[in-house]
Amino acid sequence: MKKKDVPQDLKYYKGSVIRDLTYAVDDEGKYEPVRSDGWAPKTEALDLFLDTLDDKEERDKMELLVPTEFSGHELKINHRHAAHCENGTISSLLRFYGIEMSEPMVFGLASGLFFAHLTFAKMGGLPVTAFRTFPGVLFKRITRLLGIKSASKRYLSKEKAMRKLDQLILEEKIPVGCVVGIYDLPYYPPENRFRFNGHNICIIGKDEESGDYRVLDSNATEKVTISREDLIKVRFAKGAYPLFGQMYWIKSIPKDLPEHLRTDKPDKEFLRPLVLKAIKDTCKNMTSQPKWFPYVGVNGIHYLAQRMRTWEQKEGKRRARILLVQVIRMLEEIGTGGAGFRFVYGAFLQEASERTGIAELNDYSIRITEIGDMWRDFGYKASKVFKRRAGDDLTYNDLADMVEKIGEAERSFFLELQKAVERYMK
Repeated sequence: MKKKDVPQDLKYYKGSVIRDLTYAVDDEGKYEPVRSDGWAPKTEALDLFLDTLDDKEERDKMELLVPTEFSGHELKINHRHAAHCENGTISSLLRFYGIEMSEPMVFGLASGLFFAHLTFAKMGGLPVTAFRTFPGVLFKRITRLLGIKSASKRYLSKEKAMRKLDQLILEEKIPVGCVVGIYDLPYYPPENRFRFNGHNICIIGKDEESGDYRVLDSNATEKVTISREDLIKVRFAKGAYPLFGQMYWIKSIPKDLPEHLRTDKPDKEFLRPLVLKAIKDTCKNMTSQPKWFPYVGVNGIHYLAQRMRTWEQKEGKRRARILLVQVIRMLEEIGTGGAGFRFVYGAFLQEASERTGIAELNDYSIRITEIGDMWRDFGYKASKVFKRRAGDDLTYNDLADMVEKIGEAERSFFLELQKAVERYMK
């Protein structure tokens, strides 16, 4: 996607600090993060999804609270906007320890790109379609790859969970990543809230007098503050996937790691094998899944297309629209940076090419960007199907044909990329 094509066609809820971020290329093909004021197909899909829920009256009563002032103990970490919350939170944790790493590099080294269409797992009563690895996997993978000692924990007791959080930020003076539910976050626009227990934020301080906590939310444009009561509520959000106060943090890092990963003077010999291993793992995850398990990787893309052809006949027209909306939401809404993280991965391959000296990776960056544009085009045309405007004659079969082509493009891409990186690993 070109920078000039980043959608700016909507206005956000008045007073909100939440904004979209995507990755797009300039006229010279250089990736940059670009802030967006929204994309109509995505927002229309979210609106249609929210209309199917039974909590509209509850959401209508909610207020938008965006407290940004804070006078308590706060760790010195600058805020950065990110396309995806887990990438952004991990980047913040690393930055505290002197490791400057871009969001695409975090995502790429953690082998974050993936695909799954899980008909046996439900979110809001609908099948889960994922365009990345599952929540929590990114942090585990990148800390293991970099030799970082880390910890994560869940709790049955809310008090124990909050005491541990206070101990880490006030006594040990380190930042903590927390997984929270979006629905009760006070600084999220009420009209955009839905029950999703997979959002990541970074806690960097506490005001012991008021009990408020200082938060880095990478979906926000600035630092925000949240009350103790609200933080407990979102950390222990209930639903299909209860969180139990899930939190994670870095315990220690190798002494020379920040020097190896300097952006101004990259250590190519150190970074190169890490990049190659991470890319190879991503390729294997996408192409090496057995045919008897059709739900994930490239097989999962074809499985989605196959099911999409039968939605209207098997599920009825109304249910088919909701199923389609769910796919668009997961493709564009859940912090993907657009096109199901394909643009983020393109930015990673481009940066990896520059920092390792492997020029060929930039060619693959261009290819995955083109595949991302195919996903974006699918999202746009899918929105026409669920809106059913007069004159639009697109069908579910047409959409399935598009998904099939994307599946074949991704299969070729990852198989060829794997062969390329294996040549450099010899």
